[in-house]
Amino acid sequence: MDLLNTLVDKGLRRELPSREEALAVLATSDDELLDVVAAAGKVRRQWFGRRVKLNYLVNLKSGLCPEDCSYCSQRLGSKAEILKYTWLKPDEASKAAAAGVAGGAKRVCLVASGRGPTDKDVDRVAKTIDAIKSENEDVEVCACLGLLDEGQAERLRGAGADAYNHNLNTSEATYGDITTTHTYADRVETVKKAHAAGLSACSGLIAGMGESDGDLVDVVYGLRELDPDSVPVNFLIPFEGTPLAKEWNLTPQRCLRILAMVRFVCPDVEVRIAGGREVHLRSMQPLALHIANSIFLGDYLTSEGQAGKADLDMIADAGFEVEGAEQVTLPEHRAGGGCGSTCAPSPETGSEAATEVGPDEARTDLVTVRRRGAGTDLAPNA
Repeated sequence: MDLLNTLVDKGLRRELPSREEALAVLATSDDELLDVVAAAGKVRRQWFGRRVKLNYLVNLKSGLCPEDCSYCSQRLGSKAEILKYTWLKPDEASKAAAAGVAGGAKRVCLVASGRGPTDKDVDRVAKTIDAIKSENEDVEVCACLGLLDEGQAERLRGAGADAYNHNLNTSEATYGDITTTHTYADRVETVKKAHAAGLSACSGLIAGMGESDGDLVDVVYGLRELDPDSVPVNFLIPFEGTPLAKEWNLTPQRCLRILAMVRFVCPDVEVRIAGGREVHLRSMQPLALHIANSIFLGDYLTSEGQAGKADLDMIADAGFEVEGAEQVTLPEHRAGGGCGSTCAPSPETGSEAATEVGPDEARTDLVTVRRRGAGTDLAPNA
């Protein structure tokens, strides 16, 4: 396909594809799917070889969030029967993190529900970071605490945090349909604060919330402008008890096309397959490794993931290798500001209607609430 040859060429040069080209990736047929994966794989291998970075989530505080994000099992008014607990003590969080590191994780992501941290919360997280790094000196720590006030990103950086995650989730045009208690602009501002403080910015999206193809392209171009070092691609986990519980409209093929579009728009960025990969990619997960270079190991915040051993077997069987602590994830040129600040500007964005995609079978059997690990007496999955 001329389209794919063009996209590979642009990806190898770190050149931004046109918006029409990005939309065309999402509109490719299932007959073209392996060609799309192979093309995205060429770009992935150029910048990341066959390495897969492992990340591990520790949910520091679960549930009882005052925000109304429709996709979230921890949201205000959620009836999802998830674990609910207040802040883990630093030693508890360190113990949970150690399980992930022992399983091969290079980065530990410390997440807490809520609108954003108080200064006291930042102090708590600082002690937790210290406890984790005193046991695992080389581990990367990413904090994900919500919207940041002035000076908090700097304090987290000073406490030893390496990165900060705050996802844009969906396009600016549709953000108000998903969340009303804060804005898309609030999220953009927090990513900019993290960047300015010297933290590695991590920001991504959630697919499968009823968005159009245009919305998906809009949010990915928005991410490209912010120039994060890592872009997590989440696939909606439709928890019973949340407003989006009936949104079962992703297929494995659709997920692969979305990942490929992200890779073409963000060629030299750590693209991470995040929440929902087991639910929606299912047996097609190994193909996704040819596009993305990063995954979460084990369980997620409030749901169970694939067994950690199964993740490691999948990586090895697909011919990839786990990225070691001594290996640098990002290409050398990104240390100077990354592609987002040196490549062509984003084209204008709009809101095309979604390509017609038949709804996926509602695999509610694959949505399992987490009952182990942080906040419980049971061993974590790592």
